[in-house]
Amino acid sequence: MPSSHVPLAGSERVLPPGARAAGQVAAEERLTVTVVVARGPDRDEIARQLERVAAFARDRGLAMVESSVARRSALLEGTVAQLCDAFGVELARYTHPDGAFRGRVGSVYLPADLAEVVVGVFGLDDRAQARAQYRIAEPAAVTASYTPPEVAALYAFPGGATGAGQCIAIVELGGGYVQGDLDTYFSGLGLATPQVAAVGVDGGENAPTGDPNGADAEVMLDIEVAGAIAPAARIAVYFAPNTDQGFIDAVSTAVHDRENAPSVISISWGGPESSWTAQALQALDQSFADAADLGITVCVACGDNGSGDGVDDGEAHVDFPASSSHALACGGTKLQARGGAISAETVWNEASGGATGGGVSDTFDLPDWQQSAGVPASANGNGRIGRGVPDVAGDADPTTGYTIRVDGEQATVGGTSAVAPLWASLVALLNEQRGTPLGFANPMLYGLSTATAFRDIVSGSNAVGGTPGYAAGRGWDACTGLGSPDGQGLLAQL
Repeated sequence: MPSSHVPLAGSERVLPPGARAAGQVAAEERLTVTVVVARGPDRDEIARQLERVAAFARDRGLAMVESSVARRSALLEGTVAQLCDAFGVELARYTHPDGAFRGRVGSVYLPADLAEVVVGVFGLDDRAQARAQYRIAEPAAVTASYTPPEVAALYAFPGGATGAGQCIAIVELGGGYVQGDLDTYFSGLGLATPQVAAVGVDGGENAPTGDPNGADAEVMLDIEVAGAIAPAARIAVYFAPNTDQGFIDAVSTAVHDRENAPSVISISWGGPESSWTAQALQALDQSFADAADLGITVCVACGDNGSGDGVDDGEAHVDFPASSSHALACGGTKLQARGGAISAETVWNEASGGATGGGVSDTFDLPDWQQSAGVPASANGNGRIGRGVPDVAGDADPTTGYTIRVDGEQATVGGTSAVAPLWASLVALLNEQRGTPLGFANPMLYGLSTATAFRDIVSGSNAVGGTPGYAAGRGWDACTGLGSPDGQGLLAQL
């Protein structure tokens, strides 16, 4: 590696616990990596940055597969030997309880002048990055199973709105949908099947596994919730591999997709902030900032493992990308109804059956629009007051979950995975009614009179086991945010 190369800030990787070396990667194997550059003051500056990436690629014998000023990224292809030499890394095979992967340890290296403008290099390492945030209820545990239109009615979503003229983007990192299942499901609701298009990213595709308990459940949950509540909206599903490269490329593809032109994006995948590299955190957050600039709302599930987010270190953690300051983070409740009206709604916390994520970010600072929300210091006792998660909430408890169809079977499914498409479909309805997109909604939502725009959730907590957590209370809290929606109240204020 030339002495002029320096470590790329935020690119350092460590092996996950339980990983074991399983051999080398063939030097002649060909890979494609994504190089993301920083958000520049204008398109000309971004173009100049990408030209520097192109010059670097030519110098190293790498092929420039694609370059996009809008997405601020370039795809470079080469052999493992060429890429390891170009970026100063060593790649090896590893086994892990969650699946085998190709990985690296340490930092990516770049020429010093190029490192100044590059946010991240993705695709060298292909370990699984995120998990789907859904929970399938055991039939005996179900106390109520609602169709998505029934949930929408309980939350007073605007009547007469269908999502006409809107496109809802859904990001998926595995699984797929079966058209016959969609036709059967929507027919059973008395609805026409919505227009659904699959968009492949980085080799991803609509690939149903036939396992109703696997990733297919996530895909069908997302499509069926969004499509049943906003049946006239088009749905574009972006399928990508479950890697940091796949996640980042799927989001940036959706944000800048001129053909489908989504007005809202639903994301039900994520992982603890601590499981991401700093470069990946920054790249996804900047893609969400691009979405905000383009008037696109990004709804993200905030996790199903309570305040610890599944990390076994006894400390509180929040889920990313929900914790991005440019995301509408969606938390979970337990919803009970009687006679077509809500009879009780509390924080979703079934302990062994899952609990809503939420808390205080260790990565993102407290945004201006949350300054008056009353975000508390972190439950970890370090005094940090960062970005508070979630912003909003909705029904997520699988025991009071959503009736869906997946791989020929009917199931009741919950998790904050359901809340992201729930809010995405509400945004589509609001966009239709208002005649203009909400776009980055957070500053607007925190400025509303919450008494008529939200249902304040004041009972419950998201603490699980011995991990410190957060309690619900009046106003914003780190379990359910501002609360669950009052759709008509939101529309009136907006």
